[in-house]
Amino acid sequence: MAEMAQTAAIRPEEVFIHALARQIGEARHVAVGANSPLPAAAAFLAQRLGNGMPIVSMQEISRYNAFTDGGRELFDAAGQGRIDVFFLSGAQIDGAGNINLVAVGEYEHPKRRFAGSFGSSYLYFVVPRVILFRTEHSRRTLVERVDFVSAPGTSPPNVYRPGGPAVLVTPRCVFAFDRARGRFRLESVHPEHSLEEVLEHTGFQFDWSRPVRTTAAPSEEVLRAIRGPVAAKLLELYPVFAAQVFETRAPPTR
Repeated sequence: MAEMAQTAAIRPEEVFIHALARQIGEARHVAVGANSPLPAAAAFLAQRLGNGMPIVSMQEISRYNAFTDGGRELFDAAGQGRIDVFFLSGAQIDGAGNINLVAVGEYEHPKRRFAGSFGSSYLYFVVPRVILFRTEHSRRTLVERVDFVSAPGTSPPNVYRPGGPAVLVTPRCVFAFDRARGRFRLESVHPEHSLEEVLEHTGFQFDWSRPVRTTAAPSEEVLRAIRGPVAAKLLELYPVFAAQVFETRAPPTR
């Protein structure tokens, strides 16, 4: 009963952060894109639990970015094999691992346009382990086929491609991506969620089998790290997000 009460006290964002961090593995260097608080939290958590490793590079945040020439140096490092993990998301993600960062609806007359692909199509090819994430798990976001392919999940056999999707983490579950088959497999369902719920809210077909595993909840050690040093970094970098999730605010200035 005490264990159940402790699990109930864990915030959904903490399960999400922990699930992302577990996918980083023994990476040497993790890069995080702009305006990505959940991946940033996961990278810092992995670094905290790994005694300073991996190195974490964050776009557009100078304190955590050793690159002096922005995206160009990041892309050079990725192309040289010096970035092991990168996080990608999209307005839409489909069952073949394609992501859409451009527009929803017909391209010439879209319902909505977004900022654009930026370096996703390049990084998706060269970073060995790309962790996909989406903060909204619905048939609107996880679709059968994206309206525009910003970056393809798979490539023909004659295309040299060391990188590609490894997993997709959402607020409901974790999908693993089978590159050989070009489709997702349900890896685990988060606590307080169910297989039936995932099936109902996912627009693409995926593989699954019983018994369905439950995503590991953060341990007390992990929770202390998330709510302590990781939350402190998020408060500095993403104060609005930190205030909403951890009910933490910066001390008043004098």
